[in-house]
Amino acid sequence: MARRAGLDRIEREEDETATGQWGPYTLKSAFQPIFAFHDGKLRIEAFEALVRPFRDDQPESPFVFFSTCNADERQQAEELIRTLHLLNASICLPDEALLFLNINPSVFTEELVCETTLRDMRLVMNGVGIEPARIVCEITENPAGSAQMFYNLVTKLRANGFHIAVDDYGADDSDIQRIQELAPDIVKFDAEWVRRLMETEAGFSVLAGMVRSFEDQNICTVFEGIEEGWQLELAEEAGASMVQGFVLAKPRLASPQMKAAQDVLPVASPALPNEPLFSQSGAISFGRRALK
Repeated sequence: MARRAGLDRIEREEDETATGQWGPYTLKSAFQPIFAFHDGKLRIEAFEALVRPFRDDQPESPFVFFSTCNADERQQAEELIRTLHLLNASICLPDEALLFLNINPSVFTEELVCETTLRDMRLVMNGVGIEPARIVCEITENPAGSAQMFYNLVTKLRANGFHIAVDDYGADDSDIQRIQELAPDIVKFDAEWVRRLMETEAGFSVLAGMVRSFEDQNICTVFEGIEEGWQLELAEEAGASMVQGFVLAKPRLASPQMKAAQDVLPVASPALPNEPLFSQSGAISFGRRALK
């Protein structure tokens, strides 16, 4: 089981963070905060785990790294990356924060893959003391392998206490079908789609209506790719449950200091770029902006 979970490829650094070894690549975890609105303020609610490959100590894009993997290797690489993220989350992130883990449907081609994926995730989580209720399994794309096997996995994940999120929602027919079939707890809206709708009053009305529709179904919403202050204000106006983007915080490589200093992450205010957003309470002030 240790080999299946990728533990044989894990190394510990001096600061106790974990790195993964994959051929010439060193794989590291990065975490980007996801914020929730609370009474006119923003608080860290969750973190999305992202892989950061390095080759010869130089950063490489995840796309380039994954392009070197064939179908069988892709499955093994993703197992390693999930293990890496779970190990690092246990020492780097606040204990109460949710953790978004990407799940690629294309690798689930048979029942055995589903069973071993779930088993190995629980094996690692039990070892580091992370409960399934803290994990949001983020479905990163439409199934390209066996759709039935993939939906079986989602059913098993939910039955074991994991949350389910649909990523890159853009209101296409395929996206709507995914929502109907998966009945997720969370929907993450496609960043480009959100930005485009925010450009006009009619588009904003569509966006706000979609958020209300999901709320009626007890589905939380996340607006990704928030890069400017006015987008943040409109996200609140639209009723988004959570927001994520560079205007708030960029992904940071895993470090134990993240857990101790999570209330004072070095992010900049959309209105005042040189002033910190965070108070010592972990919240930031937030004001509305009228839609133009």
